[in-house]
Amino acid sequence: MSPSHGALVAGAVLTAAAAATIAVVVWPEGSDSGLAGQSSNARTPAPSSAAPSPTRSYPLSTAPRTIPAVREHIAARGPGWRPGPDGGVVVAGASGTLADEGQLLAKELKIHYRGDVPARAGDVELALAPGKGAPESYTLDVHDGRVTITGPDQAGVFYGTRTLKQSVRADGGMPEGEVRDRPDRPQRGLNLDIARKHYTAAWIEDRLREMADLKLNQLGLHFSDDQAFRIQSDTHPEVVSPEHLTKAEVRSILGLAGRLHIEVVPEIDSPGHLGAVLRAHPDLQLRNVSGTPSPGSLDISNPGSAKLIDELLREYTELFGGAYWHLGADEYLALMARDPAASYPQLQRAAQQKYGAGAGIKDLATGWLNDRAAVVRPHGKRPKAWNDGFFRDGTVHADKDIEVEYWTGKEYGARQPEEYLREGRRVVNLNDEFLYYVLGQPNQFVYPTGRRIYEQWTPLVLRGTRPVPARYSGQILGGRFAVWGDLPRAQTPAQVAQGIRMPLRATAQKLWVPGKPALSWDRFRALAARIDGAG
Repeated sequence: MSPSHGALVAGAVLTAAAAATIAVVVWPEGSDSGLAGQSSNARTPAPSSAAPSPTRSYPLSTAPRTIPAVREHIAARGPGWRPGPDGGVVVAGASGTLADEGQLLAKELKIHYRGDVPARAGDVELALAPGKGAPESYTLDVHDGRVTITGPDQAGVFYGTRTLKQSVRADGGMPEGEVRDRPDRPQRGLNLDIARKHYTAAWIEDRLREMADLKLNQLGLHFSDDQAFRIQSDTHPEVVSPEHLTKAEVRSILGLAGRLHIEVVPEIDSPGHLGAVLRAHPDLQLRNVSGTPSPGSLDISNPGSAKLIDELLREYTELFGGAYWHLGADEYLALMARDPAASYPQLQRAAQQKYGAGAGIKDLATGWLNDRAAVVRPHGKRPKAWNDGFFRDGTVHADKDIEVEYWTGKEYGARQPEEYLREGRRVVNLNDEFLYYVLGQPNQFVYPTGRRIYEQWTPLVLRGTRPVPARYSGQILGGRFAVWGDLPRAQTPAQVAQGIRMPLRATAQKLWVPGKPALSWDRFRALAARIDGAG
């Protein structure tokens, strides 16, 4: 093996007292990843009256090999750490809330979990250090044959355990020294369309475990669209599709996500993409001046539309206990007409009645978005919406606290990303050029590759392939890789899982560590194969 694999090569220096010469005795490397001092084939020089017994010295360690890579590693000389039969995971005093993290790590490394007891040689100790470090950061220290993982919050300590787990998978153990690590972006994740294609709770939970090892912290669930409505409803069971997740299954998903420090961001898209809901409520469907229905579009001039959607929002904000709610707001077909006011006069009248003579349908749509945001906020939710639900030059403006989820440059009244950023808006990157995995590849979409994300995409590349100016970096909160089920039978769930495997790993790398990755794509892919294969 080579130093690039993190091997710690053992050596020994033998000093000959009588002859003032130095003889170097090298212990052979082990046949696996070979942390220093662990080789059972080490040779000892023959005893000599002219020399003392040799003492070991160690070369400087190299950084652990993980995905994503660690941000900083302080090298040291020593044997490192590897799981052994006498080792265990312990939780430092006053850090009892880390029991879940400790038990999971012990199970994964096949060592004992001993709880709140003093650490001893061979152990991994987890500890909280509130106020010391940025959110989700951690320090992982290896010395004297033990590992100590500390962080200001549970998530940070958890990510430290992911680093340890991956290093053991890649190279058998953890190198000597100290890791100081933290994410570049606070929102990092996967967006999953379960409306167009049904996925089982077990499949979703497998993705959560995969995400957690990659230090991803956000799962978007798009569960309502034209094709289906996929979560059990008590207030409106008539809108639910035959294949769906029960609330018990959702609670199981949310429970696992919470233990893995993943935020689930639910989405009921409106006022478009509501075909499944409108099949049960055809009286609320938008129709043009000729009476032709607008597919998937809600008539937002009808008071019954707001009543229905708000009842669903209130129901599901109680089910999903996280901090975010996605309101959708994209692709409202009324605004895609050549002359929206002439095609949908009822919407134009409603806009003028509510917002004044100078208002138009885009103002009515913006008011709809703001009103739905006002429904979810009292439930502790921060609202999000797709970028094509924000419009320029209107009478009504989208509330400033609604995060922009940027995915396209093909929208009605297309706006460059800089327009949103100049307004001071916070943006999450779901650039459809790199991060959209659309089943069946319709509408000129092609399955994205991990290599292209790894080599060409950064969080600043919001649209197409051109990054926005670096001065806006602080407003870009992160990104999510997105799976959409436009042609749901194009791939099986197993094929989807395999197809997104390397793109998801590349996305995780680029959201955790800024700048050009140190590894080439081929070495990154080989490392992923080694880590995954060891599982």
